[in-house]
Amino acid sequence: MKFSALTASLLFASAGAFTPSPAGPTTANVARASTATENDSTSAASTPTKDPLLIRAARGEEVERTPVWMMRQAGRHIAEYRELCKKWPTFRERSEIPEVAVEVSLQPWRNYKTDGCIFFSDILTPLPGMGIDFDIDEKVGPVVEPMRDWDSVKKMHLIDPSTAAPFTGEVLRTLREEVGPETAVLGFVGCPYTLATYLVEGKTSKEYLEIKKMMFTEPDLLHAILKNLADSIAEYALYQIESGAQLIQIFDSWAGHLSARDYETFAAPYQKMILDKIKEKHPEIPTVVYIKHSGALIERMAATGVDVVSLDWTVDMAEGRERINAGRAAAGLEGPGGVQGNLDPGVLFGSQETIKERAEEILKKAGNKGHVMNLGHGIEAATSEENAAFFIETVRNYRHE
Repeated sequence: MKFSALTASLLFASAGAFTPSPAGPTTANVARASTATENDSTSAASTPTKDPLLIRAARGEEVERTPVWMMRQAGRHIAEYRELCKKWPTFRERSEIPEVAVEVSLQPWRNYKTDGCIFFSDILTPLPGMGIDFDIDEKVGPVVEPMRDWDSVKKMHLIDPSTAAPFTGEVLRTLREEVGPETAVLGFVGCPYTLATYLVEGKTSKEYLEIKKMMFTEPDLLHAILKNLADSIAEYALYQIESGAQLIQIFDSWAGHLSARDYETFAAPYQKMILDKIKEKHPEIPTVVYIKHSGALIERMAATGVDVVSLDWTVDMAEGRERINAGRAAAGLEGPGGVQGNLDPGVLFGSQETIKERAEEILKKAGNKGHVMNLGHGIEAATSEENAAFFIETVRNYRHE
């Protein structure tokens, strides 16, 4: 059974449930999508390889146009999602019930025709499979029992993703069936340092004082946590690939709070452990790394061997590309690296004229090879769907000279 039928029966049959979007785009969205499709210089039928546009771009191949998606594209800025939350009020319900997670994942793809469909989940999702329970408070965010001694570390164990998070595999397999061959299904994981911030702090933090205290007073303890996380996260990433993910983005969002020296000690080696294990088993799968406020770390990010560095909005795209290439060269890596990003999410609150101008400036600077267009961080909850759609349409219609 295709998911569209399952969605209709599960999500919308009960009395008082909200009216669903159809399995395909709405009339307005069909118009937007058809406009972009008509402007594609190469149709899916004539594409020289079987892989989606986004995957080819991430590998550095020449492409007919720049692909586009948005970080956090599935979620709070979409009215359908907010309505769905009334029926499934907790994040873990929405992300761990496969039918619901698939529906949420498909909403931005249906509405905007993004070139990537990222599965709806959270970086903390695999933690219970490692012996670490967590909750997500709708107001506070993730909540974890703080891990600050060797006894708590000894409770950690290697994950078996097929047992710990089978819903993840089901969601990815269904998405591959639903979106078709033109759209890339995207997987993602959290990196060890960022995950460790939640484990040590116990919740979201602004200053990260507890993990930094551990870093400088008990570094061996922190390294043990990071190593355990890296081993399990690598297994989780492989499970996503084997379930249908065609690209893996690794998020080390809070590593931007580290000095260059501490990044090289506590973040980069564990990122590389995950990347190396992915490439060992699946060299064909592109990888992307994202760190918020990473301007000081770009060369070091590139040196991990990741295929694509996702830039936030604080870095000029042309300069970012040069620095990625320099970082790869210094590390002895062949060829230029890819780049993703980097429109300021705040631009989507501006006029459509401003959105078009800023997006096209980035596209021009990035060039027609090795670039995946995206925001420099997740889309803000208050963003209008109209402006989000206009941004995607602008990128889809742009052609390099």
